[in-house]
Amino acid sequence: MAKDLEGKVVLYTGAAGGLGLQTTLQLMERGATVVAIDNDPTKVEALKAAAESVATGKLIVSTADLSELEGFRAALRVLLAKVGGFDVVINNAAIYPSKPFEDYTIEDHQLVQRINVDAAIVAVQEALPAMRAKGFGRIVNISSITISGEWANLSPYVASKGALIGLTRAWAREFGPYGITVNAIAPGAFPTDAEKIHPDPEGYTRHVLDSQAIKRRGHVGDIAHAIAFFAADAAGFITGQTLHVNGGWVMS
Repeated sequence: MAKDLEGKVVLYTGAAGGLGLQTTLQLMERGATVVAIDNDPTKVEALKAAAESVATGKLIVSTADLSELEGFRAALRVLLAKVGGFDVVINNAAIYPSKPFEDYTIEDHQLVQRINVDAAIVAVQEALPAMRAKGFGRIVNISSITISGEWANLSPYVASKGALIGLTRAWAREFGPYGITVNAIAPGAFPTDAEKIHPDPEGYTRHVLDSQAIKRRGHVGDIAHAIAFFAADAAGFITGQTLHVNGGWVMS
């Protein structure tokens, strides 16, 4: 595998989750130091174990809680002092409660927004000064196929993922003069823990395959390749874009 991220430091939230672990390993294989943020103990241990088999790159793990924004900011400053700056920020961490709109409290909405969007804002705020000073940066926001409007009972999550696309465009315009690109990836339906919200897994899989143009389930490598592409030097003239990685379910 090409070492096109050698010497780069990547901040990755939700790095041990369903879409995170494989991407973390691929970024390391490409030579990056990955600062992985995740507070699920089981998944963190699985990530650490898997990373031991990667001969290149480096893994640094933080269990910072993204719902506590000032604590998250403080943790990032400690990490920044350790690594000297982030070259790439991947805003992937998210929660996805599912119930009818009228059953959500405003506190439910605020918690989803805090973890899925506000923590991403904090991450970029802390990473930006070093990126500007270096004249280089890559920011990748992980959105979702759900913004297409096909899914019910996920309104706070869908709103948060739409917000990330708006921020992608705003940041791309504002940060471009400093050599910083900002793009979004909207994954389709992937067989991760997120799908456990569906009561009929086999029926849902049939629905996914019927909806997609490509008749196989997505695998985490599909997302890992897309993230690695946006993180590398080769994507330096692409910014403000949303890449839909969904097997042709939604086309735009």
